[in-house]
This record gives sequence, structure tokens and C-alpha cells, in this order.
Amino acid sequence: MNRVSAHCRSRQKRPMISKEEMQTPPSSALRPFISMGEWGLPILSEMGAMFLFFLHAVSLIFSSITQFPKAVRQTYFIGVKSISVIALIGLFTGMVMGMQLYFALSLFGADGFLGSGVALSMVRELAPVLTAIMITGRAGSAMTAEIGVMRISEQIDALEIMGINPMAYLVSPKMTACVISFPILTCFFNLIAMFGGWLTGVKMLGANEGVYFYRVQQSLGFEDIYGGFLKSLVFAVVVCTVSCYNGYFTHLRKDGVGPEGVSQATTHAVVMCCVLILVSDFIMTSLLW
Repeated sequence: MNRVSAHCRSRQKRPMISKEEMQTPPSSALRPFISMGEWGLPILSEMGAMFLFFLHAVSLIFSSITQFPKAVRQTYFIGVKSISVIALIGLFTGMVMGMQLYFALSLFGADGFLGSGVALSMVRELAPVLTAIMITGRAGSAMTAEIGVMRISEQIDALEIMGINPMAYLVSPKMTACVISFPILTCFFNLIAMFGGWLTGVKMLGANEGVYFYRVQQSLGFEDIYGGFLKSLVFAVVVCTVSCYNGYFTHLRKDGVGPEGVSQATTHAVVMCCVLILVSDFIMTSLLW
């Protein structure tokens, strides 16, 4: 009993640690890592959520035969309605590239390689990237806004109540349409851009027409065409996943509710798509060539 009372008295004599002392500020050496974690962990969390969202959407593509007509309608909206924009951008991109390369190559007496420069730059790099960015601005923003409006107007909740899977009804057909449309539009962009390069390089500046088309045919290999199409497939997955994800979870945004939340989600989706397109383009270029 004496030992217990002595122990209690000794504990009472110990100074109490205040809250301020327990919450000691981190040392200056750890502050950069803490700031990096506060900035990077939310991004990693969102990337992981988008990846799971993508897996869920892909798993529902072949869930029922009704996916086919929905995918056809989305292919018309994403692919067919983007042809005019892709043709216009491809034509002027090829014309500018043909003009710039002709002036640069003629300084070294190598204007005969104009066809190789236009073909390789378009097929490997510019066609997949510019096609993806243009579809992001035209169709990606529309997908985000459409699903976002359905979310804030509780139409998605109504689908769940009726026993319809919103992911299978809204997201999976868009994923199928993007995977189909992006490579076809990229190929179309390539053809129009090479025509634009021929228009300025041959018809306007006087390069040899036979040499131009010979260099186009000689310089392009299977790995170049394959790499360009593989990039377009990756960009299709990125654009569709990011756009649909931001629209589907509009109601969870903290920077706005209702119509403001939809506008913020659409802006965020377009910016994130463009950034991820360029990041994935760098990674794939490093791996392919």
C-alpha cells in the first residue's frame, strides 16, 4: 500500500505536458517532404480512383448486347462530328510544317528530305497529340458536362433506382467509341497533314513532287505507324476516363455546387486531359523509340 501511494505521489509530481509542447513543429529538414506529401498524395489518390473507374467501365463494355447501339451513337458524336475540326487543324498544321521544314532544310541543301520530315513528325508525334487535344476540347468537355448535369439533376440516382447501371449506360459506350474513333481520326489527320505539307512545300515553294512522296514512303516504317496508333489508343483511354470521371463525381467537388460545380468539373477535366496527354506522350515516346 505504501508503494502504491508513493508511486501515485511520484506521478503527481511529474510536470504535465501541454498540447502546445506535444504539437512541436517539424524540423526545417522535413518541411519540404511534408509539403511534397501534402501536394502529391491527393493527386496520387485521384489517379488511383480514376484507374479503378476505368477498370469498372471496361468490365461493363460486354455486359449486354444493348451496349452496341449506344456505342454507335457515341462513335457518331465523338468521331464523325469531329472530322471537320480534325481536317481543318490537320491541313494547316501540315502546311505550316511543310513551310517551316522547307526553309530550315534548304539552308543545308537538304530540301529533298521535306517529305521525311513532314511524315515522321506527323505520324510519330503531332497527329496523335493534336487529335487527342482537339477531341478533348470538342467531345471531352461535352462528356463531362453531360454526365455532370445528369448527376446534379439526380438522373444518375434515378437510373440506379430503376435498376440500370449508370456506368454501363453512360461511361462504357463512350469508352468504346473513343477507342474506335481516336485511331481513325489520327489516320485521317496524318493524310490531311501530308497533303498540307505537299501543298506548301511542292506547289507553293517549288520542291520536287516525286522526291516528296518518295521520301514519305521510304521514311515511314511499321514501328512509326504502330507507335502513332498505340499513342492514340492510350490518349483515347485517358480522355474518356478523365472526362467521365470528373462528370460522374461532380457532386463531390468542393469548389462549387450545382451548375458552378459542372463548369468547374468541365474546366478541370479539359486541363487534366491536356496535361496527361503530354505526360503520357513523353513516356510512350521514351519507351517506343
